[in-house]
Amino acid sequence: MARNEAKICVSCGINLIERGYSRFPCPQCATELGRCTNCRHQSNPYKCPKCGFEGP
Repeated sequence: MARNEAKICVSCGINLIERGYSRFPCPQCATELGRCTNCRHQSNPYKCPKCGFEGP
């Protein structure tokens, strides 16, 4: 079964192609989210597109 992988940063919307990005499940609904290196290091807020959970 193929994994549904996040392909864009949920904070800024760029494609996740560079080194250092992360993918993780939403703490509320387990949808896979992705964040780019810059947004992770700057602790930019993000919002799950499925359930609306917001995190740092």
